[in-house]
Amino acid sequence: MTSTVDRSKPVLLISVVAVLVAAIVAWLVWPSSGGAQVQRSTRGPYTVQLSVEDPHQGGNVFAVTVTGGEPDVVTIEPVMPQMGHALAPSPAIAEAPGRYRTGDVLLPMPGQWEITVSLRGPSGATQHVFPLLVK
Repeated sequence: MTSTVDRSKPVLLISVVAVLVAAIVAWLVWPSSGGAQVQRSTRGPYTVQLSVEDPHQGGNVFAVTVTGGEPDVVTIEPVMPQMGHALAPSPAIAEAPGRYRTGDVLLPMPGQWEITVSLRGPSGATQHVFPLLVK
């Protein structure tokens, strides 16, 4: 008696998985477009816009725009929860009313980071958390 085992299904599944893995790896190592990442958050009286040009391993400058109040203190705190990394907060210096900028904030490794923007002022205190993929 002849056995008729269909071996094409496992081969097809392995091929699909291999193509997906290759696509993910290519996306992760592909050079970035060099564009700015801009995100917004509203919490309490403040609306915060965080932007960073081409987030990368190494020093990054963050720009923060705040509306809805004028905070006295603005800080940026990078955290990488998956790796247990938390960096010291960096002050953002006022450039103009409602506009702040950090110096170089060191992000020591690529991956998924969370950037917490903390505000304190007469309108209250809030924290805004932004996801940031660093390549």
